[in-house]
Amino acid sequence: MSVLAQLTAVLGDLVDTHPAALEAARADSSGHAATGRPLAIVHAESVEHVQETMRIATATRTPVVVRGAGTGLAGAANAGDGEIVLSTLRMTAVREVRADDLLAVVEPGILNADLNRVLAPQGVWWAPDPASRDISTVGGNIATGAGGLLCAKYGVVRDAVLGLDLVLADGRLLHLGHRSVKGVTGLDLTSLVIGSEGTLGVVVGATLKLRRLVPGTTCTLTATFPDVRTAATASSAVTAAGIQPAIMELMDSASLAAVHALLGLPAPAAGAAQLTIQTDGPAAGVEAEAIADVLRAHRGLTTVTHDADEGERLLAIRRSMHPAMASLGTTLIEDVSVPRSAMPAMFDEIARIEQRFGISIPTVAHAGDGNLHPNFIFEGPETPPLIWEAADELFRAAIALGGTLTGEHGIGTLKRRWLADELGADQWELQRQIARVFDPLGILNPGKVFVADA
Repeated sequence: MSVLAQLTAVLGDLVDTHPAALEAARADSSGHAATGRPLAIVHAESVEHVQETMRIATATRTPVVVRGAGTGLAGAANAGDGEIVLSTLRMTAVREVRADDLLAVVEPGILNADLNRVLAPQGVWWAPDPASRDISTVGGNIATGAGGLLCAKYGVVRDAVLGLDLVLADGRLLHLGHRSVKGVTGLDLTSLVIGSEGTLGVVVGATLKLRRLVPGTTCTLTATFPDVRTAATASSAVTAAGIQPAIMELMDSASLAAVHALLGLPAPAAGAAQLTIQTDGPAAGVEAEAIADVLRAHRGLTTVTHDADEGERLLAIRRSMHPAMASLGTTLIEDVSVPRSAMPAMFDEIARIEQRFGISIPTVAHAGDGNLHPNFIFEGPETPPLIWEAADELFRAAIALGGTLTGEHGIGTLKRRWLADELGADQWELQRQIARVFDPLGILNPGKVFVADA
């Protein structure tokens, strides 16, 4: 009996072979598409469905690509020829909310924004806040180790997960982590799975660490600078001053101009860069004024608003970055991080690379934590060699400044060729060996992060 016949016999209508669905599963929001077409999509609705799929995959040695909403930007959940797509998008239940213990137990398919709508009436929230919060899933956040606009103050996904339910490649179910605030028994397998991009197992449940809703108000600042280096220097000065805003976002001149054009706003001054900063909590007003003093001392034309709705309108400019880039052409959205004090130097490197290759690289940054998103714009579906050459220089510049290839998007197929350059040969091989312990047959997301054995 074929693999498809076995899946259909056990899972029935949950097995999807419609050509349009299979075609969509080849690509994510990076624009990259896998070669060939997957065998089928299994729309799992329960843990048992995931286990049955993995048992069949192991018995037949069929590769499996775990997929959520398909909003990833690294090509890590793109399924190709002969692969099973295991979709967890229908697993959306909030199994438990314990506001007294500041935890929730959820299934992986629930969207970030939907989860926080459920939590809000109980006075709690889950802090990870990717720009894609309205369309990205909690499971996808966990798979990539996602970040977002609030990371500088409230941490990344790894800081907000207490435990995971994980189905291994052979169908066994593990319960990793704990429900208590503290827990140091054995190795921290929960943190190991976070950011593993589907190579260690299938996340079917997550015990999340919640926060109380922040009391008080929010204040939002915008500051315009004559150039991006000055803006980056100002953002580093805010951090050095010991002030911790909830959000601190930087847009260079090209990205700012593109968003203004998309939204029909007046064109910004030539070369102008902008910081958008938000403070929250009981001290929001005092902190906003202190930040404004720092920005003005660094030549920032600064305004402060205490109106929450106006603040959201200002943040909407930053959140419109992705559609603005899409309006310019095909976009390779990149994701490097450097120490916050090195951000001005990283923008210098981007300017150097732009000049050398004769291209524009519109860039935004989570300036509060040093995470930059350079955007390479080109025409056509395939990334040209010139763009990859420029990206290669950019990645190496970030590493040389003490940074990393990715702060929140993950490695996937787009960056796997540079992984060993950052990790070094010994750590790279050790990570491959760890993956083999979880998945001896190599059927989980093969080749998407680690290059397959020769």
